Amino acid sequence: MLPWLLLLICALPCEPAGISDVSLKTRPPGGWVMEGDKLVLICSVDRVTGNITYFWYRGALGYQLETKTQPSLTAEFEISDMKQSDADQYYCAANDGHDPIPSELVSIHVRVPVSRPVLTFGDSGTQAVLGDLVELHCKALRGSPPIFYQFYHESIILGNSSAPSGGGASFNFSLTAEHSGNFSCEASNGQGAQRSEVVALNLTGRQSEDPVRSPPQTVLQGPTYPKSPDSRQPEPLYENVNIVSGNEVYSLVYHTPQVLEPAAAQHVRTHGASESFQVSSGLYSKPRINIAHMDYEDAM
Repeated sequence: MLPWLLLLICALPCEPAGISDVSLKTRPPGGWVMEGDKLVLICSVDRVTGNITYFWYRGALGYQLETKTQPSLTAEFEISDMKQSDADQYYCAANDGHDPIPSELVSIHVRVPVSRPVLTFGDSGTQAVLGDLVELHCKALRGSPPIFYQFYHESIILGNSSAPSGGGASFNFSLTAEHSGNFSCEASNGQGAQRSEVVALNLTGRQSEDPVRSPPQTVLQGPTYPKSPDSRQPEPLYENVNIVSGNEVYSLVYHTPQVLEPAAAQHVRTHGASESFQVSSGLYSKPRINIAHMDYEDAM
């Protein structure tokens, strides 16, 4: 190189190169923070040429949170008490006197521990019958998903279920005599577990299906007489008694002789005993039950 050219280059004013790279990191790392904990946003540059002004923004639209000016490669902004509503995208920018240079967006997730869950029974409520299909439903009103649930009878685990998107979960089982007692459930999402209050389940047996014993029913049929005086014949009085015993029903027919009216008695005397015998034979030719000395309890 010519000497005069070297002298010319050295005589020109030389400005130091500006920052070219800005990045944003978080503490704790990974962009995950527990609700109530502290989040630190760390903005860094690749070189320092003097004082650098740092900016922190929230959201893609750039809501400005903080500004600091200092001659250092890094600067920090702290959010002391993170809430679930603070979950969002964040970025920073750095300016060394030229145009500000932004970092890339970083997503911040706020983990919410589960609240104490509530255990409820399905349609059966806290009164159930042996053999029923019982539904247990456990729900934590707050908590970041996924939420894992376990169901307990006393201190024994009955089963488990999960809610990948949050909310509650259910567990079904067939009720036996051993299930009498207290039930509870537990919810967890990796940020600690919470147990529900104990709920007691009352068991009842099924009602007997034996038929109802009905009292005896008596049907009385009074005597009837033909319109013609010449054809009047004595009619017996019947009693039909239904007796229920277990699953069987007995029907007994009682016969009570009737006293003939004077006209009917005269008709019988006029036509003789042989005709009367024929009438009686016709009426009572079928077997009938003689219950003159039968007791009601014996019939049962």
